[in-house]
Amino acid sequence: MLLRDFLLRIHLCRGIGIVGKSKIYDWLATRGFNDRKLPELSTLMAVAEIKPHNQAAFSAAYLQLMNNDHLVAQLVDGEKWVSIADPSYPANLKEAYAAPIVLFYRGNLALVTGQLLGIVGAREATNYSTIALKYLIPGTISNRMTIVSGLAKGVDTLAHQCAIANDGQTIAVIGTGLDIAYPRTNRYLQDQIATRYLLISEYPNKTRGYRSHFPERNRIIAGLVQSILVTEAKHHSGSLITANLALQNNRNVLAIPGPIHSPLSVGTNELIAAGAKPVLRAEDILEEFIS
Repeated sequence: MLLRDFLLRIHLCRGIGIVGKSKIYDWLATRGFNDRKLPELSTLMAVAEIKPHNQAAFSAAYLQLMNNDHLVAQLVDGEKWVSIADPSYPANLKEAYAAPIVLFYRGNLALVTGQLLGIVGAREATNYSTIALKYLIPGTISNRMTIVSGLAKGVDTLAHQCAIANDGQTIAVIGTGLDIAYPRTNRYLQDQIATRYLLISEYPNKTRGYRSHFPERNRIIAGLVQSILVTEAKHHSGSLITANLALQNNRNVLAIPGPIHSPLSVGTNELIAAGAKPVLRAEDILEEFIS
């Protein structure tokens, strides 16, 4: 068994979270992987620090998946995938906190090698985000950079649409299986991105969007990109969590200043007050990629 196949099976196991999977990969990276002698189950549970109430689920899944190629194929469901041990795995993402050990994808994986700008913001975005993106993205930005976002309602959707409308490239990172559109109204956009651009998820098909998946999705966005731009965000919003994850990954955090009376500009203005770069023109973004 190749290391990538072993990692796929670990990734598909129940009873283990993103941190535990990452710990197993880090452990294997330091000691080497012997395909003739797989690690003991008890050792893996200790390395991953799996809690007692999850050990039975992990143990059962591990034994099944290590001995049942048909079950693995069923769960992969024909999707393309890349492991963290593969050369084609996104180089930036390897540096991120608890980098996913497996990514499922549809589309052009080579897009991850370019200049990547993350754009995030409020789900209940106002027309201010639309105006700002239409002002910033066309031209140099859409020609030089791939726009990365989460395909959620609001700013995410606007960012993907703006990239496509201006003949640019885009990557969507989602918190469900690749076969599920969330929100459902983005089904056409998701299919368009999967066909012509790149759609990424760490979750196998038939996985619905649980609340915990979206912060996990956000860490992938923050890890993939070189810089991240927040257009509108409430105080303590999910977009600010993504920005903080980007800071932890030593990425550039940019924000669009907004009216001091707008609840959706509180978050961006606070980011700027804390040291994020204010973006007033496309050149402010470009500087972060050429400096």
